[in-house]
Amino acid sequence: MSPSSNPPPYVVRVAEDPADREACFAVRKEVFVVEQRVPEDLEYDAYDAGAVHVLAMGEDGRTLGAGRLLHGGAAAVKTGGEAGVGSLGRLAVVRAARGLGVGVALVRGIEDAARARGLTAVDLHAQTHALGFYERLGYVAYGPEFPDAGIAHRAMRRSL
Repeated sequence: MSPSSNPPPYVVRVAEDPADREACFAVRKEVFVVEQRVPEDLEYDAYDAGAVHVLAMGEDGRTLGAGRLLHGGAAAVKTGGEAGVGSLGRLAVVRAARGLGVGVALVRGIEDAARARGLTAVDLHAQTHALGFYERLGYVAYGPEFPDAGIAHRAMRRSL
């Protein structure tokens, strides 16, 4: 059996209960608040309550990554009000899990959640250092660079 046919040592799923959501928030705190020094009051927002949260769990039960999907009215704020467009955001992978494909699996899990809600495209605001990552997944940058929490970003979109 070739290494590429082995299943990954983690599972990606929609956060279904309060403990799952807390695990997602813990990853975001580790990556954004602690590592990237994003102020905590900017990291967590009113959109978290209605978002679809997705998490990656290791075989040992440790949360490896998280992300969220905004849809409906919440997404309209981020996407300029376009119908059928969701907003992928808060994608974070803990340092020890980077390079294992967790980020790709999270993006695909969020896209699956968007399709399940009838969305036809996903927008995101990528930190500029991550543009290549999203481009490899089919996202296309548009518009000018802009700051968010003191970090340079670009808007990107992928049709589903």
